[in-house]
Amino acid sequence: MSDRKRRLIGVGAAAASMVLLASACGGGGEGVSTGPEEGEGGGQDITIGLIPWEEGIAVTHLWKVILEEKGYNVTIENVDVAPVFEGTANGDIDLFLDTWLPNTHGDYWDQYGDSLEDLGAWNEGASLELTVPSYMEDINSIEDLKGEGDTFNGEIIGIESGSGLVQTTEEEAMPAYGLDGEYELVKSSTPAMLEALNTAIEDEEPIVVTLWRPHIVYAQQDLKDLEDPEGAMGEPESLHSVGREGFGEDFPEVAEWLGDFKLDDEQINSLETSIILDHEGAEDEGARAWLADNPEFVEETLGADAEGLDFSS
Repeated sequence: MSDRKRRLIGVGAAAASMVLLASACGGGGEGVSTGPEEGEGGGQDITIGLIPWEEGIAVTHLWKVILEEKGYNVTIENVDVAPVFEGTANGDIDLFLDTWLPNTHGDYWDQYGDSLEDLGAWNEGASLELTVPSYMEDINSIEDLKGEGDTFNGEIIGIESGSGLVQTTEEEAMPAYGLDGEYELVKSSTPAMLEALNTAIEDEEPIVVTLWRPHIVYAQQDLKDLEDPEGAMGEPESLHSVGREGFGEDFPEVAEWLGDFKLDDEQINSLETSIILDHEGAEDEGARAWLADNPEFVEETLGADAEGLDFSS
């Protein structure tokens, strides 16, 4: 359940991208080494799954740079939400850093959770939203959308059809506020939703979109999340790092670092700005720049293992 304004890292065709070879991954199955020696990665392979949500792009490249600095070989696999859970549960993917619990990815967790390891929550204030530009002064609550279908051309602009955000909007929010029949939930993609949002704002046209916090677009546009008196969009959620079964045993040091990994909303915003906006197309450089500017984050996350790391080069 999720979404974005800059050119996102392309998502490969959903399940087609799941042709992941175990030899390219650091884990799953027999013959996997039992962890880094003497605090170094020792050239071990770790594959991180990525779906193209801004916070996921940011933290994935953040950890790619950290782990490579510690001696691991890191591969990022761009997949859709269902394949990333399936691939991690199957052991084809070692790590996924953008799991929303308990609601957004709750169905996937129910299906695959027995074959996954929850390595800890790194942010606990995430939320799903229906959002309009702030110039829409008369629309302040989801219930205000009732009877205003013509204003919005009968559309709520959504993201990927398999996302929890779309599912929650369609199955919970729209029925709760009597929007079925009056509105169509347009299922497209995160980039398409963001393009529609930005185009509407340029022309100061009405639009309502599915969105979530944290998201970099809030720093780019003047937006207003609609009040949800029925609580249909769900309570605040936590963003978790999740590993394949056996990840903590195979990579105990990395699991410990991820357990200490925390980002508040201000840090997420600055990280996304550096990686997605300031270094578009060179995300690793953006991660290194942010790490160089935030040595306290490195020290708090890696502890003594941060000694000697230099991200300024």
